[in-house]
Amino acid sequence: MIVAGFGFRSAATLASLEDAFAQASVGRDVTVVSSLADKAETDIFQTFARRYSLEAVSVSEASSAQQDTITQSAFSQQARRTGSVAEATALAAAGPNARLLGPRAISEDGMATCAIAEGGQT
Repeated sequence: MIVAGFGFRSAATLASLEDAFAQASVGRDVTVVSSLADKAETDIFQTFARRYSLEAVSVSEASSAQQDTITQSAFSQQARRTGSVAEATALAAAGPNARLLGPRAISEDGMATCAIAEGGQT
């Protein structure tokens, strides 16, 4: 399973998510998108998932906080207890032994981040 995890600000647009996704997912066959529970339920995230026919998964803040991320953003750490929401939610949704396929990508407008994780073998 290939998961695209997202972190995004409340002012992010559909174009913000699409830009971050396009950068992060090059050459990847993504089947699931994920974000923190409060973000995964937003209209913009659900619209994005429907537009690309991807399963949308909600990740708890506690689960994301347990993930080791490549990126270590002080802002993200303070606000969400993880170095990168995108990286952490991708890893959490991809399951045990998942691995990041690279650091998060940031949308041109700086409103959204996306990271790709591959599910591990259990």
